[in-house]
Amino acid sequence: MTASPSKLDQLRDLSVVVADTGDADAIARLKPVDCTTNPTLVRKALDLPVYAPLIERELERAATLDGDVEQVARQVADRLTIGVGRTLAGLVPGRVSTEVDADLGHDTEATIAKARQFIEMYQDAGVSRDRVLIKIAATWEGIRAAKALQNEGIDCNLTLIFNRAQAIACAEAGVFLISPFVGRILDWHVARGETPATIDDDPGVRFVRDVYTEFKRRGSPTIVMGASFRSTAQIEALAGCDRLTISPELLEALAAEHGPLPRALQAGERNGAVPAPVDADAFAQAMAADPMATEKLRDGIAAFAKDLDMLRDTIAQRLRAR
Repeated sequence: MTASPSKLDQLRDLSVVVADTGDADAIARLKPVDCTTNPTLVRKALDLPVYAPLIERELERAATLDGDVEQVARQVADRLTIGVGRTLAGLVPGRVSTEVDADLGHDTEATIAKARQFIEMYQDAGVSRDRVLIKIAATWEGIRAAKALQNEGIDCNLTLIFNRAQAIACAEAGVFLISPFVGRILDWHVARGETPATIDDDPGVRFVRDVYTEFKRRGSPTIVMGASFRSTAQIEALAGCDRLTISPELLEALAAEHGPLPRALQAGERNGAVPAPVDADAFAQAMAADPMATEKLRDGIAAFAKDLDMLRDTIAQRLRAR
């Protein structure tokens, strides 16, 4: 008797599966279409054997770079980010999302400059821009940067999305992809004693469903990629979303589960009628009226920036020890 397909195999027929990891072994085993990297994942990569040659090469090269240890560590961190991304690009058929420095989240021009730098570094490493997504926090300034980059042919992944105005502003800016954070929305509500009775009441799930439905109604080409999952139940509740980025642990759990996995999201009927566009004032007002989104965006940027600082500090320590 032939075993029924796993839920992960069924999910692949409904959504593009993306791995939220820089673990090359996990990616080779789980075979996602896309993957992502960020300072947290690059820092973890420092201890993975598969990246040892890359790390040793970049640490040796650091001796030829100008500047003090901290300045050199910044350059090495960027080169390791691209090096890890290049490795991952060799393991997936699709894209590698690469995060721009989170501490530039409210600086449009600096974000644009760093994105261009990363694309140039990828191209020098033999990875074309159509294999890369530049990952940017969805502040108003970040969305303006993404619009400019998209006009240059640099595709962007706007992350830390918790509010409808953020999502709509990204679509109106022509952003390639957005990452609404399911689990972090749920976390905020649970911390306040608002535990959903069913998965359909999960505020993160409901948010992604709403954004997906609105984008399809508008006929927006911007891809919706659910992110930050806390359970396989959340993932199953969003089966059919354009893309879903999932940790190796939850991918493994889905691979081990069997039974039916029905489509949860349907595109629905297209209706091009849209309200007035989201401008800077409307964006600010929407965020000010949404304490959850304001807090989670602020904290998310701070956490990403802290992770980047920790990566640079770890590299600086290794440089001093040589």
